[in-house]
Formats: sequence, structure tokens, C-alpha cells
Amino acid sequence: YGVTDLPPGPDLANEVRRLHAQLPQVTAIVSSPLQRCLRLAEALGRARGLAVATDPRLREIDLGAWEGMRWDAIPRGQSDAWAADVTGARPHGGESAMMLAERAGAALAEVPQGALVVTHMGVIRAALARAGEPGAWEARVEFGGWVSL
Repeated sequence: YGVTDLPPGPDLANEVRRLHAQLPQVTAIVSSPLQRCLRLAEALGRARGLAVATDPRLREIDLGAWEGMRWDAIPRGQSDAWAADVTGARPHGGESAMMLAERAGAALAEVPQGALVVTHMGVIRAALARAGEPGAWEARVEFGGWVSL
């Protein structure tokens, strides 16, 4: 979905209950401003008695001309170019993964210790890469999943 601002899925209330029970104690909550993250963050904030700060640098990667397209509708030459250089290519005209990593890394450097960051898979991958995790750019975290860094 990239930066397309879609609402969260219909199971938001159940996800909030599950995450509230699973997540460790946090000192703050910082979220992407895109509503699929922000609404989850706000619900968790209410459950934990914490205000939510937003940071636009935590939004998902900008997929340019690919925004809203199905993967099988992307011209094969473009998707092949992207696959050949996942961190540097931007055949869609949006951001490269490296551009995302620089933007998100600057935001993550300002997140207080012990905070929960509610964000997107691209930002999670950038954070894992920043932490030196092997295979970070191919990492998979299920929707509503979380990692501890």
C-alpha cells in the first residue's frame, strides 16, 4: 500500500486486545501518521493510559506510480529492476529502500528508550537493518506482529 492512507482492517478491536495483553510495558507510543497505524496506536494508548505522538518519517515507503497497484499489474521490467537492487532501485519514481532507511533511521534515533513504535513493514525492515539483523530487507512480520529492538 505504500503511503496510500487506508484504514485498518475490520479486526482492529481484537488486535488491540491481543497486543495490549502481549506487549511489554512501554514508556511512550510513537506512530506513523497513516491511519492504519495511527488508529491502532491510539487504541493501544487509551488501553495503556499513554498519549500518542506521530512522526511522518515513520510512514511506509512511497511506491510512486505503483501506489494502489496489484503486484501482478506492475510491468515486469520495473519489478525485475527493483528486485535486482532492493535497497537502491526506484523504478516506480517514489522512494528507494535506502531513502526510506535514512528517513526512518532519523526518526528512530529520536524515539525514547522503552517506547512502542507503531509503523509499517518497510520501516520495520529498515530498523532491523539498522540494528544489523541479517536478512533484514527480506524479513517478514505478520500483520499485527511486533519485534523488540
